[in-house]
Amino acid sequence: MNQEYYDAVTKMEEMGVDPEYIQGWQGGYVINPPREEQRVTEAYEAGYEDGKAHVTDNFAKWAK
Repeated sequence: MNQEYYDAVTKMEEMGVDPEYIQGWQGGYVINPPREEQRVTEAYEAGYEDGKAHVTDNFAKWAK
């Protein structure tokens, strides 16, 4: 298990981060192919890019 991944997702969930951002971050982190274009949201895209770069300090912007 990757502790960085687990800790980041747990923190995002506790902070109430937009689920679209979390799904994008998770997909980007493990380098899944991105969603098809018609299902991509701004939050998902931001999360995907942050996850791909393993960035964990931008998700507070997406908290409710």
